[in-house]
Amino acid sequence: MTPHPDRDRIELANVFAALGNPLRLQIVRVLADGAEHTCGSIVDGVPKSNLTHHYRVLRDAGIIWQRPSGRETLQSLRRDDLDARFPGLLDSVIDAARGDQSDTTRI
Repeated sequence: MTPHPDRDRIELANVFAALGNPLRLQIVRVLADGAEHTCGSIVDGVPKSNLTHHYRVLRDAGIIWQRPSGRETLQSLRRDDLDARFPGLLDSVIDAARGDQSDTTRI
């Protein structure tokens, strides 16, 4: 597993690029609960190879932590680092994503 970027190396352009994908945004919405989640417990119906790619993009952008635990890898949101680096950004993105999600359920 490649190392996570240090807090001061998290770049806004990389964060936006990573969050521009609907599946990655869904992953971040789930991780916003503050808990650690196993890879397979976050989204259903997506092949493991696809999820591995999306988790790598999120990790490399500095959005999530990945931590091995036995045979699993646990994912969690880097809320403290993102809030320190870009105050208010994460909450704004998550709130907007929740609004988008509720809009699509009404269609």
